[in-house]
Amino acid sequence: MRETQEHIELRRTVATFVKNEINPYVDAWEEAEMMPLHEVCKKMGQAGLLGISKPADFGGMDLDYSYEVVFAEEMGHAKAQGVSTAIGVQSNMCTPALARHGSDELRQEFLAPAIAGEMIGCIGVTEEGSGSDVSSVRSFARKDGDDYVISGNKLFITNSIQADWMCMLCNTGEEKGPHRNKSLIMVPMNSKGISKQKLKKLGLHCSDTGHINFDEVRVPQRNLVGEENMGFMYQMEQFQEERLYAVARTITFLEDALEETIEYTRQRHAFGRPILDNQVMHYKMAEIQAQLEGVRSLLYRATDTYVEGGNVTKLASMAKYLIGVLATEVPAQLLQFWGGQGYMAENRISRVYRDMKLVSIGAGANEVMLQIISKEMGILPRR
Repeated sequence: MRETQEHIELRRTVATFVKNEINPYVDAWEEAEMMPLHEVCKKMGQAGLLGISKPADFGGMDLDYSYEVVFAEEMGHAKAQGVSTAIGVQSNMCTPALARHGSDELRQEFLAPAIAGEMIGCIGVTEEGSGSDVSSVRSFARKDGDDYVISGNKLFITNSIQADWMCMLCNTGEEKGPHRNKSLIMVPMNSKGISKQKLKKLGLHCSDTGHINFDEVRVPQRNLVGEENMGFMYQMEQFQEERLYAVARTITFLEDALEETIEYTRQRHAFGRPILDNQVMHYKMAEIQAQLEGVRSLLYRATDTYVEGGNVTKLASMAKYLIGVLATEVPAQLLQFWGGQGYMAENRISRVYRDMKLVSIGAGANEVMLQIISKEMGILPRR
């Protein structure tokens, strides 16, 4: 992936936004366990950052996905990954299928305000008993006149407490072959019959996460995204962008933690010399940097393939798996070098330790990534 002057300018714009509009407030948002998502997204929308690869007809910039990767990398410099999680849902997780398959009417109603930062979206896939196994979702939308009537629940849904709408995956018929009974439906979150419960998490404190129940929620059938019973396929497409975004922002988040650890161990002395002045430190820091750079190379290769219209299922899954491993291992290794200070909540390395655990779980657990890779290798039969 080669950066043009346009990539560089976008990188500079996002970096300035993160520095001025996000990082000064992150600690307060973490303490409050909620960031003011409408306020932040409105500013990002005004800066043109929420529709980078989305159609220009609906307020987007119509750029290729390499620009979204640059955006994600710079969002990784936010000093709490809850921020890049919430923003990523808005820009790269709940909107790709809508932008690609939604009717012009739906895109005008939901996509354009999301790109402008005037409406917050969320993606409704995970349920009780249905996480990485997307095919097992049980929420159901039955037809009644011109409406769908939706019943079920969605669990661990990022942005859902503040969201104005959900792009919801639910069953719309009986099984008609491999996953051919699921649809994506746009559901306004102020609809009658929706109830919300805010959840407390180990990390990502400033990103709101909810358990949402749907009790006979009525929405027009025109809110269907694309074709009925094609929702599973659309969601699988959408997952590739979600995974590439997750990889890109996590690399820079971990690199920042690495740099902060290097600086801290340069200042911290033990037995008459800096902690950093030990061969074990040199080798460990070099090893971590090499591992992160390796994943970045895979990310850039996947991005180039995606921009060229190729299938990136295997490459994106590999990158997501590898960053999931590093997100689990690296924070533990770095925190150790902070000693007792690393165990204190006020030091960011403890936040990194908490926030990074979700990387190996969300958007497809590490074990699911290995399953996908095995299928792409032809050593695991496809169902």
